[in-house]
Amino acid sequence: MVKVYLSQKGIPFTEKNVSLDPQAKEELVKLGYQSTPISVIGDQRVIGFNPMRLQAALAAAGVVKT
Repeated sequence: MVKVYLSQKGIPFTEKNVSLDPQAKEELVKLGYQSTPISVIGDQRVIGFNPMRLQAALAAAGVVKT
């Protein structure tokens, strides 16, 4: 859902699949998480699919206007 949301808004993103990429899994664990999705936007992290939080994080990072 996060990928669809970002794609529909035309926002570029990098997907890291922890099931296929051991380094991505290690990064996830280092962030203190064990489940996905975790969206890292600027210095904020959005856990799960939460459009309001994603929008707020994107705005705070200057990616979109509020």
